[in-house]
Order: sequence, then C-alpha cells, then structure tokens
Amino acid sequence: MVSGGFFRNFPMASYMKLGSLFDGIGGFPLGAIKVGITPVWASEIKAAPVSITKRHFPEMRHLGDISKINGAEIEPVDIITFGSPCQDLSIAGRRSGLEGGRSGLFMQAIRIVREMRNETKKLYPARIIWENVPGAFTTHKGRDFQKVIEEIARIAEPELSIPRPAKRGGWLASGAVLGDSWSLAWRVLDSQYWGVPQRRSRIFLVADFGARCAGEILFKPESETGDIKKGGTAGVANTGNAEKRVEQYVVNGGYSSDRIQLNPKTAVTLKASGGGNGAKTGLYCLPTYCIGGNTIERSYKSGGNGTGVSEEICYTLNATDHHAVSVPFIRNGFGDYKQGEVGRTLCVKDDITSGDLIASYYSVRRLTPLECERLQGYPDGWTETGHDGKRISDNQRYMALGNSVAIPCIVFILSRMIN
Repeated sequence: MVSGGFFRNFPMASYMKLGSLFDGIGGFPLGAIKVGITPVWASEIKAAPVSITKRHFPEMRHLGDISKINGAEIEPVDIITFGSPCQDLSIAGRRSGLEGGRSGLFMQAIRIVREMRNETKKLYPARIIWENVPGAFTTHKGRDFQKVIEEIARIAEPELSIPRPAKRGGWLASGAVLGDSWSLAWRVLDSQYWGVPQRRSRIFLVADFGARCAGEILFKPESETGDIKKGGTAGVANTGNAEKRVEQYVVNGGYSSDRIQLNPKTAVTLKASGGGNGAKTGLYCLPTYCIGGNTIERSYKSGGNGTGVSEEICYTLNATDHHAVSVPFIRNGFGDYKQGEVGRTLCVKDDITSGDLIASYYSVRRLTPLECERLQGYPDGWTETGHDGKRISDNQRYMALGNSVAIPCIVFILSRMIN
C-alpha cells in the first residue's frame, strides 16, 4: 500500500478506509497509516504536494480537482477528511468567510459526502473530520461556523436548523450537537500540547452519522474519575522512547564536567551550570528563540504579533511567513551570551552574509524545511523529493508544510475512532 521506509513499524491493512479531500502532502493519510487505517484516495490539485504523496502512497488513487469529483462514483470509505482552505477564514486574511473563493470549497466537500451516502444507502462515509483555523468561529459574526455545523448536521437531518450562540459569548472552543442516531462535536487542539514544539491551534470537528460517539472521540478521557491503577514497584527504569528500544539521543548531564553527553539509554536532569566556557569538546544547552516571520526586516511599529519572539515554542507555520530561529552566538568556545541579558535588535549595520542574519549576540537564521517537517510531526525528508525522484524546491516545501496539519493531532483523533 505504501513505501516501506517511513512505515515499517506501523500497522498496515485495516478494515477501515479513509479518503482525503484537500489532501496537501498527505497529513491525514499519514495519520491513518499510523493507527492502521487504509487511505485509498485523495484529492489535491497542486503538483508538488501530489508528487510528494505519490511517493509515500503509490497505491493511493489521486482524484484531482474536487469540483470534478462525483461522490457516487468513487470508492466508498469509512472516513472522509477535509481541511478545507482557510485563507478566507483566517484572522490574517481578508476574512471573506465561506463566501470567499477558496474557503467556499467547503461546500464541494459536503456535496461529495452527500453523494456517497445517497449511493451507499447512508452507510458511507460513517464519519467525517473537518479541520480549520479558529478564525472560522468569528467570520461574518459567527454565521460561517453556524453554516459549517448546520450543513454537516443536515447530512443526517436535512431540515435541521442550528441557532447561533448569544452575541457576547460567541462560539466556544469546544461543543457538540446530538441527534437521535448521529452526532457532531468540535474542539480546538493546539499542537504544542500534542508532542511538537509549535503553537498551532486548529478546530477539529468530528461527525458520526451512525451513532452519538463524536463527543467520546474528541473528549472522553482515558480513565474515569477515581479509576486509579495500581502502580509498579519503585525503580530506575527508563521511560518513553528509551524503554521502547528506540535509539533516540537524549541529554545526560551526570558527568563531572556537566557537559551534555549523548546516550540513547538514560536521561537525567540538566543542571543550570551545565557546560563551561573554554571546554573544547561536547555540546551545550543554550536557550533557543523563534522569531515570527512577519516581524523580520520590519520596523518596530510595523508588523508582528506582540514582541514577535517566542522562547522554545515556534509560532504557527503558514504558507507565507518564514520564521527564524535564534541561539546565542558562540565564538572560539566562549559565548557572548550572558544570563539575563537581552540580545539587541538586529539592524542594517549588523553583519549579514549568505542569506543568514548574524548579530554580535545572537546567530539568527531561517527555519529549514527539515525543521518545519519536524514541527508538524512529519518524518524527516517527507517533502524533500517527489515520486519521480526530483527535488522539491524549498519555497514549495515551506508552502506545503505551512498549509498542512500537525500529525500528532490527527493520530489522536483517528486512534479514538478505531478504539
């Protein structure tokens, strides 16, 4: 079904099938493979993303332009996913809402779902997942999100009408609608709390057309109140990836020099005094900052959100801004950085070479495509080449990754569907 390299440790065949609309670079199919769901078709019109997904999913059928797809004629699937274009709903855009040419494609996805369900006597798809920006809550004074949940609910009950909330309160970050034998629920998930160091809040809406399970998929805790399992015996066993025999490097500061050592089996607490000036070998733990792409090369009063600097957690990736990363600049083993010191603003007189911004106190560079892949939870090199072996340009990779989804969030939702 898929190429072996990235998926060797994942379950393959499954009784559940998935179709992905507005597929991009295969975020939903990748999440599906990770939990044992089989992706069978996808719709995407941009050449580079299609080539990337053809490399990773050579047997997945590509349907092309969504407006030309007839849901009654394609292979029925259990789950249809669609992260419809968000540009007209985002607070960074013109906010024309579902009336905009791009975000209005949402209705094409609804049409396809209806056509498939009519053709299969309401059996397929049994569930859908819609993903979009939180700006969808507020465009056209909340009427756009009202239309989203109303159109999805009407797949199950054609005459249903859903009211908007009170003007002051607006739409909440989570909620649900329950029918007699169907349900839908939505929840805002921020990827920084799901395993990747990126601030990326997105609405995830699940509709279950055959049961009232949508809320359980998004909200049900792993254990109920008072459900306390007996703990194991005290010990010094490793946790996380080390315990699972994954050879991942971790930090060990338990040496006389407090230098960071690389050891895949143990991990101890870092010390504030770790790493000393003058040492000739080893790695050192330094603070890292993300600089928002919309603040770079702009004056203090122009552009940016807040300070435009975030410690350790990256700003949301998007298709237009190229964020930067900054670390203290080390020269000859001695750091210009002093604890508590604020690095000065980069300006024209600072040394700028080879496209990298370098200041006296900090070294600043753009995020690489590889780092963007990791910030979204993709395997390394996911967007590097297409199915024909040709390299994908960095600009195309940045755009595709900025438009994509955070894989850990997708895996969470899909895993709840099969469990």
